[in-house]
Amino acid sequence: MRWKAPRAISAGVIAVVGLALLVSCGGKTEVKPTIEKPEARAVIKTKFGDIEMKFLPEVAPGHVENFMKLAKAGFYNGTIFHRVIPGFMIQGGDPNTKDSLKKDIYGQGGPGYTIKAEFSDIPHKRGVVSMARAQEPDTGGSQFFIVVEDSPYLDGKYTVFGKITKGIGVADKIANEPRDERDNPKDRVEMTVTIVE
Repeated sequence: MRWKAPRAISAGVIAVVGLALLVSCGGKTEVKPTIEKPEARAVIKTKFGDIEMKFLPEVAPGHVENFMKLAKAGFYNGTIFHRVIPGFMIQGGDPNTKDSLKKDIYGQGGPGYTIKAEFSDIPHKRGVVSMARAQEPDTGGSQFFIVVEDSPYLDGKYTVFGKITKGIGVADKIANEPRDERDNPKDRVEMTVTIVE
């Protein structure tokens, strides 16, 4: 007695064999060239000019996703670089800084949640963008800093999630702004952040 395959399987096998024959017999199939999508980047607009940042999703996917989500929602627009230290870095991203009457709590705000740290072996060299945090590792949220001078003592302790590709000189200008005893710039340096994909 000959074994008979169930109809559904037979039909599937016939379809696969037919497709294989079509391909092997020179059946024309259109192959579309793959066009690589350009990498997403952030543009931070300030009164001194633009700072352009490329993301590093391969080492900090959660931080990249978080920053992009906040930027697209307009979270950073109207915030300032509230902490500037020449020869070190500039820090921004605190929503409290939208209100000039809240100077006493600049540096304490966030998006209402924290994200898990994603430490890597990428060094904190000039132009690196890293997530600011409190004492505990998993306390970053929205505040970030741009390193203007190599700072190896931060390596492995803060999450690097981007690098400046254009406008590091703008960051230098902001870092050298006159500041008060809390490292707040005396003049507001507001930002508008857009994501280009």
